This record gives sequence, C-alpha cells and structure tokens, in this order.
Amino acid sequence: MNNRSPYIVNAPSVSTIMFKVLLALIPGIALYVYAYGFGVLVNIFLASLTVLLTESTILSIRKLPIKPFIFDGSGLVTAWLLALSIPSIAPWWIIVLGTLLCIIFGKHLYGGLGYNLFNPAMVGYAILLISFPAFMTHWQAPIFLIDGHFAWIDQIKIIFNSQLISKETVDAISSATPLDYIKTQLTLDQPLSRIKQDKIFGFFGGQSLEMINFGYLVGGLYLLKEKIVSWHLPVAFLLTLFLIGLIFNIYQPDTFASPLFQIMSGGSILCAFFIITDPVSAPTTPKGKIYFGIAIALLVFIIRIFGGYPEGIAFAVLFMNICVPLIDSLTQPRVFGHKQ
Repeated sequence: MNNRSPYIVNAPSVSTIMFKVLLALIPGIALYVYAYGFGVLVNIFLASLTVLLTESTILSIRKLPIKPFIFDGSGLVTAWLLALSIPSIAPWWIIVLGTLLCIIFGKHLYGGLGYNLFNPAMVGYAILLISFPAFMTHWQAPIFLIDGHFAWIDQIKIIFNSQLISKETVDAISSATPLDYIKTQLTLDQPLSRIKQDKIFGFFGGQSLEMINFGYLVGGLYLLKEKIVSWHLPVAFLLTLFLIGLIFNIYQPDTFASPLFQIMSGGSILCAFFIITDPVSAPTTPKGKIYFGIAIALLVFIIRIFGGYPEGIAFAVLFMNICVPLIDSLTQPRVFGHKQ
C-alpha cells in the first residue's frame, strides 16, 4: 500500500503557463488592430525587444544564466500587458521607458520572477501615467471615425512622428476615452443621456472597446478552461464592479453610467483575467483571492467616479498588492486536525 501523499503530475512549467497567457491575449490584440490600426503591434514589438535586451543585461550583471530566464516568457507577458495599456500614438520612447521601469523596478529590484511584491506591468504604467499624463491620456480614435481613405497611412505617420502631418490632422484622429469623456462632460453639468449621444459610444460601452473587451473575455475564458487562472479573482472583480455600478446607476441614472459600461469601456476585462491574476503579486488562498478582487473593484470604481483619473486599475492593483501578505495570513484555511 502506498502511504505517500499525492503529488501534482506533469505540472505545467512557467514557460508553458506564460505561453498560454500570451496566446490568450491574441484575440483581443487582433480586434485592437482591426479597430485602431497596427500601432499597438509597434508597441508590442518595442516592448518585447526592450524586455529581452534589459533582462539579458541585468542577468549578466547579476551573473545569472540568461537563457532560462529569457525563455520563461514572464518578461514578454509584462511587456504585452504594458503595450496594451499605453496609447499606440504615444512616442516610441514612452513604451521603451515604461518597459524598462517594469523590468527594473517591478521585477529585478525585488530579486526577479517570484519575488516581486507589485505587478510589474502596473508599476511601469503608474509611473508613466504620473510622469507623462499628456501622452498617457491622448488616445487614438477608432479607424471608422476617421474620414477619408488614408486612415492607415495617418496612423503610420503619427506613430513615427512624421512632420508631414499637421496639428489638425493629429487632433482629428485622436480622442478621449469614453471614461475620460464622460468624466469631463459631467463636470460641465452635461446629463449622461446627452453625453452618450456622442459617436464614440456603442451599445454598452465605448465604440470598438466593446469588441476588444470581448476578445479579452474569450482569452480569459481560455485561461479558465486551461486552469491557468481560477475563477475567484475575475468573478469577484467583475461581479463587484457590476453590482456597485448598478447601485449607483439606479440611484442616479443620469450621472452614473450603467454597470455594463463600467465593465466594457475601460480595462476591466483585461484587468480581471490578465492583471490581477498574476500568481506572484496576488493572494494564494481562495478566500483571499475573492477579497482581493472585491477590494480592487471597489477602488477602481471610486477612482473612476470620484478620483482625478478616468481609469484607476493600476493604482488599485498596486495598493492592494501591498495588502497581499496580510490577506494571505488572515485567510489561511484551517489545518486538518487543528481547531480554528
């Protein structure tokens, strides 16, 4: 009779997990390119290249083997998440600088993969948002809103800072995000019903953003199917955001947007399945994951509605990352054979 404890057979490697996360991002990226042009691919390429060069340099300085750490895929996941969070019409050095911040201050400063307290992608994003708010809040408009047959050419020129484009052309293909637009118009005492008549809005949320979020949702469901992430974090986050949005919307429908708008207009889906599910910076206990998701959703909603920024995911995630050790210590399950 075998009295040994059961073990996990054929546990997936870090590189396998990270590859599946990158694969899950592809539907959202494809729809992003369809709606906004290929600029996001430039961001992803620059971020990926910066990760490879930066990690190789740091690992050489630390006298650690380069190949195993480079090919584990964790740096690429960070790079892709940052690239998807930054406007594709931002200058090229923004994404390069942000990736450097992610890898140096979000990852290797703590000792590398498995030791970081904060989500690396959100570290870089938060620093960029605070340091360069003009670049980080200047988003491109969906291609279908751009007049003429040269929308893709305009996208190319803007990305590479071509001097051939006038200031008027740049303004014509850039716009505020739906969250930012609503927040600004509400301060001008415009009712929500009138604000949402603008062409940047769709059925539930921002025009084109609904489609991209659907792509992220497909990728998130794939991660759930492959058991790369558990249901606790995404369900707790999205359900809480929906409920708090519903309460405020019922209370004052002409001031607070619908709960579906809260989910489908910003980075909520990306956050639910790809950001807060980071296995290193998130809680490890089932109860802790639920509390973590609930708290982040509440903070995101508070920052969106009452804060100074239209989107609050990065700040909410980083703040709750600080609380993870406490959450884990308070939610440890009872050891078998011991009293609570």
